[in-house]
Amino acid sequence: MDEIADRIERNIVINAPRERVWRALSNAEEFGTWFGADLKGQSFAPGQRVRGRMGQCGHENVWFDVVIERMEPPDLLSYHWHPYAIDPAVDYSAEAPTQVVFTLRDAPGQGTLLTVVESGFDRVPPHRRLEAFRMHGRGWDAQLGNIARHVEAAS
Repeated sequence: MDEIADRIERNIVINAPRERVWRALSNAEEFGTWFGADLKGQSFAPGQRVRGRMGQCGHENVWFDVVIERMEPPDLLSYHWHPYAIDPAVDYSAEAPTQVVFTLRDAPGQGTLLTVVESGFDRVPPHRRLEAFRMHGRGWDAQLGNIARHVEAAS
Protein backbone atom coordinates (compact mmCIF):
# COMPACT_ATOMS: atom_id res chain seq x y z
CA MET A 1 0.00 0.00 0.00
CA ASP A 2 1.52 3.34 -0.97
CA GLU A 3 1.77 6.39 1.27
CA ILE A 4 -1.31 8.06 -0.20
CA ALA A 5 -3.44 4.98 0.49
CA ASP A 6 -2.07 4.78 4.05
CA ARG A 7 -3.88 7.93 5.15
CA ILE A 8 -7.18 9.70 4.82
CA GLU A 9 -7.24 13.49 5.15
CA ARG A 10 -10.38 15.63 5.20
CA ASN A 11 -10.95 19.34 5.92
CA ILE A 12 -13.96 21.49 6.64
CA VAL A 13 -14.47 25.12 7.58
CA ILE A 14 -16.97 25.40 10.40
CA ASN A 15 -18.72 28.71 10.99
CA ALA A 16 -17.90 28.90 14.69
CA PRO A 17 -14.96 30.03 16.82
CA ARG A 18 -12.15 27.56 17.44
CA GLU A 19 -12.96 27.30 21.17
CA ARG A 20 -16.50 26.11 20.32
CA VAL A 21 -15.24 23.49 17.84
CA TRP A 22 -12.60 22.41 20.37
CA ARG A 23 -15.29 21.79 22.98
CA ALA A 24 -17.24 19.61 20.53
CA LEU A 25 -14.09 17.55 19.97
CA SER A 26 -12.58 17.43 23.45
CA ASN A 27 -15.69 16.87 25.59
CA ALA A 28 -16.36 13.12 25.34
CA GLU A 29 -20.11 13.39 25.87
CA GLU A 30 -20.47 16.14 23.27
CA PHE A 31 -18.18 14.24 20.88
CA GLY A 32 -20.46 11.22 21.28
CA THR A 33 -23.52 13.33 20.45
CA TRP A 34 -22.35 14.33 16.98
CA PHE A 35 -20.29 11.20 16.32
CA GLY A 36 -23.14 8.83 17.20
CA ALA A 37 -21.59 7.05 20.20
CA ASP A 38 -22.90 6.75 23.74
CA LEU A 39 -20.07 8.30 25.76
CA LYS A 40 -22.17 9.53 28.69
CA GLY A 41 -20.20 9.91 31.91
CA GLN A 42 -16.82 9.60 30.20
CA SER A 43 -14.05 12.10 29.56
CA PHE A 44 -11.11 12.40 27.23
CA ALA A 45 -7.60 12.56 28.73
CA PRO A 46 -4.23 11.42 27.37
CA GLY A 47 -3.74 7.71 28.03
CA GLN A 48 -7.46 7.23 28.76
CA ARG A 49 -9.50 4.54 27.03
CA VAL A 50 -12.99 5.69 26.06
CA ARG A 51 -15.60 3.20 24.92
CA GLY A 52 -19.28 3.42 24.02
CA ARG A 53 -21.82 1.71 21.83
CA MET A 54 -22.44 3.27 18.43
CA GLY A 55 -26.02 4.26 17.74
CA GLN A 56 -26.17 5.04 14.03
CA CYS A 57 -25.25 3.87 10.54
CA GLY A 58 -26.71 0.40 11.04
CA HIS A 59 -23.80 -0.52 13.30
CA GLU A 60 -25.57 -0.56 16.65
CA ASN A 61 -23.59 -3.68 17.66
CA VAL A 62 -20.30 -1.80 17.11
CA TRP A 63 -18.29 -0.06 19.81
CA PHE A 64 -16.53 3.30 19.57
CA ASP A 65 -13.31 2.27 21.35
CA VAL A 66 -10.34 4.64 21.43
CA VAL A 67 -7.28 5.46 23.48
CA ILE A 68 -6.65 9.19 23.67
CA GLU A 69 -3.09 10.01 22.69
CA ARG A 70 -2.72 13.80 22.85
CA MET A 71 -4.79 16.84 23.75
CA GLU A 72 -3.36 20.29 23.05
CA PRO A 73 -6.18 22.81 23.62
CA PRO A 74 -7.49 24.32 21.41
CA ASP A 75 -5.37 22.97 18.55
CA LEU A 76 -5.06 19.17 18.51
CA LEU A 77 -6.77 15.98 19.65
CA SER A 78 -5.49 12.55 18.68
CA TYR A 79 -6.41 8.98 19.45
CA HIS A 80 -5.77 5.40 18.34
CA TRP A 81 -8.45 2.90 17.34
CA HIS A 82 -9.04 -0.16 15.22
CA PRO A 83 -10.58 0.91 11.91
CA TYR A 84 -13.84 -0.58 10.75
CA ALA A 85 -13.90 -3.04 13.66
CA ILE A 86 -17.50 -4.11 13.07
CA ASP A 87 -17.47 -7.91 13.44
CA PRO A 88 -18.26 -8.82 17.07
CA ALA A 89 -16.72 -12.26 16.52
CA VAL A 90 -13.26 -10.81 15.73
CA ASP A 91 -10.71 -9.81 18.38
CA TYR A 92 -9.15 -6.70 16.83
CA SER A 93 -6.80 -6.12 19.77
CA ALA A 94 -4.07 -8.16 18.04
CA GLU A 95 -4.02 -5.66 15.16
CA ALA A 96 -2.07 -2.42 15.10
CA PRO A 97 -4.47 0.52 15.44
CA THR A 98 -4.65 3.55 13.19
CA GLN A 99 -4.07 7.06 14.51
CA VAL A 100 -6.68 9.80 14.17
CA VAL A 101 -5.52 13.41 14.52
CA PHE A 102 -7.86 16.41 14.57
CA THR A 103 -6.25 19.83 14.15
CA LEU A 104 -7.96 23.19 14.41
CA ARG A 105 -6.86 26.48 12.86
CA ASP A 106 -8.55 29.85 12.62
CA ALA A 107 -10.31 30.48 9.32
CA PRO A 108 -11.41 33.84 7.87
CA GLY A 109 -14.16 35.56 9.82
CA GLN A 110 -15.20 33.67 12.90
CA GLY A 111 -14.62 30.27 11.28
CA THR A 112 -12.46 27.30 12.17
CA LEU A 113 -10.62 25.01 9.77
CA LEU A 114 -10.95 21.47 11.11
CA THR A 115 -8.68 18.83 9.60
CA VAL A 116 -8.84 15.12 10.38
CA VAL A 117 -6.09 12.73 9.33
CA GLU A 118 -6.34 8.99 9.92
CA SER A 119 -3.12 7.13 9.18
CA GLY A 120 -1.66 3.67 9.60
CA PHE A 121 -3.83 1.73 7.19
CA ASP A 122 -0.69 0.03 5.90
CA ARG A 123 -0.64 -1.91 9.20
CA VAL A 124 -4.25 -3.14 8.88
CA PRO A 125 -4.28 -6.82 7.87
CA PRO A 126 -4.37 -7.12 4.07
CA HIS A 127 -7.67 -9.03 3.99
CA ARG A 128 -9.55 -6.05 5.44
CA ARG A 129 -7.33 -3.06 4.62
CA LEU A 130 -9.10 -1.85 1.47
CA GLU A 131 -12.58 -2.09 2.97
CA ALA A 132 -11.49 -0.30 6.17
CA PHE A 133 -9.86 2.46 4.11
CA ARG A 134 -12.89 2.86 1.85
CA MET A 135 -15.43 2.86 4.69
CA HIS A 136 -13.46 5.31 6.81
CA GLY A 137 -13.01 7.66 3.86
CA ARG A 138 -16.79 7.85 3.51
CA GLY A 139 -17.20 7.92 7.27
CA TRP A 140 -14.98 10.96 7.76
CA ASP A 141 -16.90 12.84 5.07
CA ALA A 142 -20.09 12.18 7.04
CA GLN A 143 -18.60 12.88 10.47
CA LEU A 144 -17.19 16.27 9.45
CA GLY A 145 -20.66 17.18 8.24
CA ASN A 146 -22.06 16.00 11.56
CA ILE A 147 -19.73 18.12 13.69
CA ALA A 148 -20.30 21.18 11.50
CA ARG A 149 -24.10 20.87 11.83
CA HIS A 150 -23.83 20.21 15.57
CA VAL A 151 -21.55 23.19 16.28
CA GLU A 152 -23.27 25.63 13.93
CA ALA A 153 -26.73 24.76 15.33
CA ALA A 154 -25.50 25.50 18.86
CA SER A 155 -23.71 28.76 17.93
